[in-house]
Parts: sequence; structure tokens; C-alpha cells
Amino acid sequence: MKRYVYIGLGLLCVGLGALGVAVPGLPTTPFLLLASWLLYRSSPRLQRWLLASWLGKYIRSYNRRGGMTVAQKIGAVGMMVAMVALSTWVFIPAGSVARIIVPVAGAVGALTVIFAVPNAKSDD
Repeated sequence: MKRYVYIGLGLLCVGLGALGVAVPGLPTTPFLLLASWLLYRSSPRLQRWLLASWLGKYIRSYNRRGGMTVAQKIGAVGMMVAMVALSTWVFIPAGSVARIIVPVAGAVGALTVIFAVPNAKSDD
């Protein structure tokens, strides 16, 4: 039973990580790392699939460097701030509760990248 729970959670994390590529404030790498761990514990075949997919580059880069470089963090947080601002002020109607939720989610994502994701050295 535990194996199936891990597979389900792993696939959910893959979906959230993929969504994080396009949705501002939703981090990609932490979800993919968690997915990789869950799939490693439950289905090595699915973990190999994840690592071979287009999402695998995020995990391979993180593993190779042991984290994100400061430049990557600045780029990720900058993109989150820009997309949250654009979403909040251009696409979300005034008075909508989403005008509160989106910036809060963006702040949580940015803080996660800044404080929870370890710093790594650049390949330079």
C-alpha cells in the first residue's frame, strides 16, 4: 500500500513541478526533487522516466551542483516577481480575491527559493 501512496504522491509532485514551470510563484525544483525521492522509493522505473524527461534537467542540474547558484535564484525570483505583478495588475480583475492569493503564493514561492533551496557553486 505504501508503494502506491508514494507513486501517487510522486506523480502529483511531477505535475506540480511541471505546472511550476509556467505558473508564477509555484517552485519547480523542490517538487521535482520530492517526486524523484518518492519515485525512487516506490518505482525506480518511474524515477528513470522522470530523469529522462524534459523535467529531468532540473533534477540533474540540482544534483550536479548541490543546489541553485545565486544567479539562478536571482533569475527565478525575478521571473516570479515579474509574472506575479503582471498577473495581479493586468489579468486579475480589481476586487477579486485572487489579487491577494496570487501575490501571497508568489511570496511563498520566492521565499522557498531564497531560503529553502541550498546555494551551489557556478560551473564557471
